[in-house]
Amino acid sequence: MPETSTFATDAKLGGNRVVALGIAAIVAILGVAALFLFRALPDANAFNARVERIFLENDALTGQAEIKLLEILAQSGTAFSDTLTSYRVVIFVLMLFAAALLVAALVFLVIIITLNRRMDEIERAGIQVNSLIISREERTVYLNNMEFTLTEAAIETLSVLAEARMDEDVLTGAELEAVISGRDASDCEEAAGATRIKRLRDALGNQMMAELLVKTIARRGYMLSIDKDVIRMV
Repeated sequence: MPETSTFATDAKLGGNRVVALGIAAIVAILGVAALFLFRALPDANAFNARVERIFLENDALTGQAEIKLLEILAQSGTAFSDTLTSYRVVIFVLMLFAAALLVAALVFLVIIITLNRRMDEIERAGIQVNSLIISREERTVYLNNMEFTLTEAAIETLSVLAEARMDEDVLTGAELEAVISGRDASDCEEAAGATRIKRLRDALGNQMMAELLVKTIARRGYMLSIDKDVIRMV
């Protein structure tokens, strides 16, 4: 338990650091990009300034049509200025939206990585079982504070695995089937025992708990991954 707690604390602190650094990096990158983008945009009053310069440099433009043209240019400059201002607002909103999406993606990524590490730690440590009580008559299993009512075949499979665990034995599928059926192991198939293990796991319901409680050892067989001293048969 102390090792698991230490791992969880370290993982949480590491995840918080990654999130903080990631958010800072995202804000910095988007800030620099926004700065370059806004600096690259033309000045909103550039068009108006150009029209004003035309007025000042061309005092000879006194005709009615010429003055009308200059007024149209001035109005166009004002419209351009308003449009460019709205573009700046839109760009700013899009930048905020992009920052929010990137931060959310980073947070979710860190959460997923942390959960995966936590699951790996649980798989390595195995399920923490303080008490396993098996009642064949009632076909009931008490696992810590949880009660399971199993089928006759499932309770028999679990009982055989529990007895083997108390003897520190690992049973192959054929050996498991032989003990339950009363036949010789050479006359039993490995698949029959594997089927019994699958049905037991299904009966326990919680897939993660079942997979960790009934452990499969490669090329050897099956066993309960709990301390033999916590097992009681009633």
